[in-house]
Amino acid sequence: MTSKMRRSEYIYRHREGFYIHPYPSSIRLEMASVSDEKTVTLKLLKQKMRDFAQERDWEQFHSPRNLLLALVGEVGELSEIFQWKGEVAKGLGDWKEEEKVHLGEELSDVLLYLVRLSDICGVDLGQAALRKIRLNALKYPAPSPPPPPPQQ
Repeated sequence: MTSKMRRSEYIYRHREGFYIHPYPSSIRLEMASVSDEKTVTLKLLKQKMRDFAQERDWEQFHSPRNLLLALVGEVGELSEIFQWKGEVAKGLGDWKEEEKVHLGEELSDVLLYLVRLSDICGVDLGQAALRKIRLNALKYPAPSPPPPPPQQ
């Protein structure tokens, strides 16, 4: 079965209320703790994505446009998880563990494509994000505390 067929089967069954994980349980168990890294940084992710693409000779396909379109597709898959859930409580307390795992996978897909896109475009994503936070703080300043009441 092709990965495309698996994906369409997954989406169809998901809409019926079933959850089919795209990986067999043996792979999921092996992947449960895949990182030997104590700290995950954008730099580490960027290098791992670079290595991953080079090992597969995929760099030829990683143009900014192609990566952006792939990123948008992954955002769509992330959105689909929430599509019929209504409002979702912080912490996802009423979600099943496999739903949380699936959410983590889709969030990771979005992050990894974003990291790869920033790398291909020559943008330091961490610095760009910090700059944007500073700009937002100037654009949307925190309210000043109320003045103290007059002393009598």
